[in-house]
Amino acid sequence: MEFWNYEQAAREKGHAVICGCDEAGAGPLAGPVYAAAVVLPFGVEIPGLNDSKKLSERKREALFPIIKEKAVEWAVAWVDEKEIDATDILSARMKAMQMAIDRLHTTSDYALIDGNRDRGRTASITTDHECIVKGDSLSASIAAASILAKVSRDHFMMEMAERYPQYHFEKHKGYGTKAHYEALAQYGPSPIHRLTFLKTK
Repeated sequence: MEFWNYEQAAREKGHAVICGCDEAGAGPLAGPVYAAAVVLPFGVEIPGLNDSKKLSERKREALFPIIKEKAVEWAVAWVDEKEIDATDILSARMKAMQMAIDRLHTTSDYALIDGNRDRGRTASITTDHECIVKGDSLSASIAAASILAKVSRDHFMMEMAERYPQYHFEKHKGYGTKAHYEALAQYGPSPIHRLTFLKTK
């Protein structure tokens, strides 16, 4: 039950509805940053549940519907590339996570947040919460949120691959691979590229 230690501690403090929250897509050159918030039944077993970065794409896709089915509540939110450019990626990450928490039908009174940051220049986590470094490896709720965020974003980028096939988003999901930079050199940025990210590369 080590995967539930943080949820158990929050329950012992008197919190009733505890969600895990994580984001995906902070680093890519294109597309939105996604976040998910998940409330799991305490102690529920989901075989294979782990930090999304430690799982294969096939495994994440397999867990995606199982998490949604077993969760008490789940929600996904995103902040698009235009707003990332207008603010900054840290603020966008915080805004997306708080939006996901706010979209839960049952108001969560406590959030377990992956990472060590809870505020950016223009946005912050306002729900009562704690930050957990490597939380997606330590908390079942955060691990579930990491998978929902990652797979949801991947699905969006697959749609964008059909709209802008010259960039091959289906292969790299917007991350700065060699092939992606070569496509940028040939075609310039698409409407979903983060222009502020391109200036720094």
